[in-house]
Amino acid sequence: MSRISRNLQAVHDSIAAAAGTVSRDPHEICLLAVSKTFGPDAVIEAAHAGQTAFGENYLQEALDKMTAVRAVQPALRLEWHFIGPIQSNKTRPIAEHFDWVHSIEREKIAQRLSEQRPAHLPPLNVCLQINISGEASKSGVPPEQALELAHAIAGMPRLKLRGLMAIPEPADTFDRQRAPFRQLRELFDRSRAEGLTLDTLSIGMSADMAAAIAEGSTMVRIGTAIFGQRDYANNRER
Repeated sequence: MSRISRNLQAVHDSIAAAAGTVSRDPHEICLLAVSKTFGPDAVIEAAHAGQTAFGENYLQEALDKMTAVRAVQPALRLEWHFIGPIQSNKTRPIAEHFDWVHSIEREKIAQRLSEQRPAHLPPLNVCLQINISGEASKSGVPPEQALELAHAIAGMPRLKLRGLMAIPEPADTFDRQRAPFRQLRELFDRSRAEGLTLDTLSIGMSADMAAAIAEGSTMVRIGTAIFGQRDYANNRER
């Protein structure tokens, strides 16, 4: 068994343990492997171990990686998620090449993605990024503006609004980690009560995954625990 295979198994075991603590079915929780800064070989190794969903933050790196993976393993059917900030001039390639986008915070960006999504592809799955902790340095729509934006996006023809995403500020205890996730889950529940057909809470990373699962996460975003420590030195998009 390869190193990445062992790491993936350990992460799945952690997901199962966290889910069991709150009487949840671990199969309700999707593992998104955050492969940013890691090469196509790491993605292929993870795919051979059963991982199918991969998250990328940097557009050009992701496009190059997709091309390289297809060249080596054309039969692989992977699901690509864009989880980084989105600039207006990058919406077209995102709309053309990704299956999911987690980081929508403006109606203009959503509108461009909808208009630029190719007709032969299924609607682009999208999540709103919520700035749940109110940090000035963080991307995301403020919670009090989220429902208005969600209703606007739900009417866009080439998008499928799936849910909410957030990256809360770090906290040093389990209860403090749970608090912002609880706020996001309550916003998620309000959205559904207003008729929005949401099914995805994209919350939880390595340090706070258990707290996110306790508050209803359906998708955790895990990178270093699978692939190892990142080296950003050669990333031109940072």
